[in-house]
Amino acid sequence: MESKDITDSLKELSIAFSRADDPDLIYRFLECLLTQNEMSEVASRWALVKMLDQGISQRNIAAQLGLSLCKITRGSKELQKEESAFKKMIDL
Repeated sequence: MESKDITDSLKELSIAFSRADDPDLIYRFLECLLTQNEMSEVASRWALVKMLDQGISQRNIAAQLGLSLCKITRGSKELQKEESAFKKMIDL
């Protein structure tokens, strides 16, 4: 897929998520869309961002979740951005 097609598909998917008011439906959809490994990756990234937001150190997160400091640092940088989508989602 080309970059524009990827962006268009992800925007369409975002709209579908925003219209769904059933968390179970969204979960089942994610199970259909993603492999078990991909689901694990998404869940780990969400967990690490929430832990960072709670003030847990990167080293403790690495130990608890078995993630690299590089991946955690990336999450930290995204969380610290002024208009962080991570922060907005955590605060919902």
